[in-house]
Order: sequence, then C-alpha cells, then structure tokens
Amino acid sequence: MHNAPLSTRNHTGRYAPSPTGPLHLGNLRTALLAWLFARSQDAPFLLRVDDLDRSRSRPRIADGQLADLAALGLDWDGPVVRQSERLELYAAAIETLDRDGLLYPCYCTRAEIREAPSAPHGALREGSYPGTCRELTAAQRAERERAGRPPALRLRAGGAVVEFRDRLLGPRRDVVDDLVVRRNDGAPAYNLAVVVDDAAQGVGEVVRGADLLDTTGRQLHLAALLGLPAPCHAHVPLVLGADGARLAKRHGAVTLGELAAAGQAPADVRARLAVSAGLALAGERPSLDELLERFDPGLIANEPSVLTA
Repeated sequence: MHNAPLSTRNHTGRYAPSPTGPLHLGNLRTALLAWLFARSQDAPFLLRVDDLDRSRSRPRIADGQLADLAALGLDWDGPVVRQSERLELYAAAIETLDRDGLLYPCYCTRAEIREAPSAPHGALREGSYPGTCRELTAAQRAERERAGRPPALRLRAGGAVVEFRDRLLGPRRDVVDDLVVRRNDGAPAYNLAVVVDDAAQGVGEVVRGADLLDTTGRQLHLAALLGLPAPCHAHVPLVLGADGARLAKRHGAVTLGELAAAGQAPADVRARLAVSAGLALAGERPSLDELLERFDPGLIANEPSVLTA
C-alpha cells in the first residue's frame, strides 16, 4: 500500500476535454471550477486536448470547445497541448514499465471481460479486470496470436492499494486492477497518457468530474511506478438532466451554442453554472472577478446538480 502525497505548493491546474463532441453544461461547469481552483490560488491554468481517440476526435470540435471556454471568459497559460502530438512520451513510459517486467499482453475482448468470473481479490470494484491473461503460457499466447487477436498491454498491478485525500470528497482508498496501458490498436490508453501529461506539464491539482473518481487510484499507482510526481485531486459533482440522468442532447439546449440560439448570453450561462455549483444565489449574475473573490471549495455541493432550463 502507498499513500499519494498531498501537495502543499503546486496548484497548477488544467482542463483536458476530449474533442468528440461540443462541451455541454456539465463540461463547462467543470472547466469553470477547474479555472477557479487554479486562479484563486494565483496558479497557472493549462489547457490540453485529449485527442487520442482518432476515430472520434475532430479538430473542428476542438476549435469549438476552445471558443466556448473563451466565450465564458476562461483564459489559459501557454499553448494548447494536444495528446496526438505527444506519442513518443507515452511510448517511452510504456517501454519503462515493460523493461521493469510490469506488463503482459491481454487478448480479451470487452464481452469476454464482462462475462468472466469476478477477480479473486474481493476489494476490486465490479468491472475490474479479472486477470484472465496474466499467467498465459507462451503456447497459449501463440495460439491467440495465430487466431488474429492483437493484444493490448496490461499492467501487473498486483491488487495495489492506493490511499489519497480528495479536496472535496475526503479520504479515499482504491484497489488497483490490471489496467490497460496500450490498447490493442497500438494507441496509448487514457490512464497512462493522463499521468504522463500531468507530470510533464507540471500539473499540481486535477479538478474534474466525479465520474472519473474511479480512475484516480490507477493513475496515482502508475505515477508511482514511473517515478512521476502525483497531483492532488478534487472531483466535482456531475450535472444531471431533469430526469436524473447524466446530461445529454435529449435534455434540450445543453451546449453554449444551443443556449445562444435560445437567447442566453455566455454571461447568463456562466451565472447558471455558478448557481448550480453553490457559488452564487439564484438571480445573481457575478463576474469572473467576483467569483474569484468569493470562491471557496467548501461551498461546492457534494451532490449532483439538476440543471433545468
């Protein structure tokens, strides 16, 4: 077991959207909160485009996301970093893990993983990888190769226990499963790329949606294995539609462009986001400077918000 260190000095923040679709109100609220966390501590705020999913990522979508953030008044320091331009960094990290004997090929499909018996380590969460390919013999691997199954690369995590303190959710304890570090199409996996990028960019505090909380232990464990500094984390509540489900197109006008077409200016949207986060009262229309002056992480509600029209 290892404990992730709690940074007391580096509050450099970042926002890292995936350019697979326009930012909705939940994404925009997370971006606003990440910006407030960093700027309220006089820290840099960085922007990164997580565009490793080549089949879904589009440059025009990334451009639109940046325009939406700027329309809300959010600024960032330095150039925008794109993961698709940093493949050598990820390859070097994978090579380090492989050299240390920490990786193995995995031939499982998602369906096979879903149908497999639960992992023997009872503390692993539902859906964790059960270790099916961990101890395959050379002959068994050759058989799968002959069947035309390209392997992913998984980390031998050994049920590592990671403890950390989330700034909003308090103490957490994760048991790490054998996560993928390179997908079977050869692309670096999300968890590995995020760890490498945050360290390379000097990110000290990651503010992101609570739906990513379950990835934190994995990422902190990877950082420790790679000898990289570990950032602090603050996982903010999600925004839900009126039906209690995660925000989606079916909930109506949920993007900045759709709301603009309905007559809502960016400043109006920013006010709605501030109210939903507990940083403003209904009817208020605070500026970014006013939000910075009053910003207190203790004001952010721990429960998901329902953002109605």
